[in-house]
Amino acid sequence: MDITIHSSFLPHDDPDAALRFYRDILGFEVRNDVGYEGMRWITVGPPGQPGTSIVLHPPGVDPGITDEERRTITEMMAKGTYGGVNLATKDVDGTFDKLQAAGAEVVQEPIDQPYGVRDCAFRDPSGNMIRIQQLA
Repeated sequence: MDITIHSSFLPHDDPDAALRFYRDILGFEVRNDVGYEGMRWITVGPPGQPGTSIVLHPPGVDPGITDEERRTITEMMAKGTYGGVNLATKDVDGTFDKLQAAGAEVVQEPIDQPYGVRDCAFRDPSGNMIRIQQLA
């Protein structure tokens, strides 16, 4: 089989803040920005990797979701426990310094993990965990 990861989904509670983080701070390209009934779905991805994207979407808009489920999602987003993505870079320390200087919310400074990677972590404006690890 020839299977690739095309897109992953992360919720946002403020599309403009999400756009500023992923486009202006992480440097991702905006591939799509679709509005519908006052909501926005924004597709972003790393330059030079047109086949891999993150779709930033309004939380809890799936058909059939209950108000209680929507509240749970919102609460988990606020705690940073609902969504996340792992990214990789050739220079985790330099990337950390740039993101911190741009005002990204630091969760973990770069450290060598006992499982063999060096990584750091941030939260995006909606609370999603963004881990960045050093490429080998």
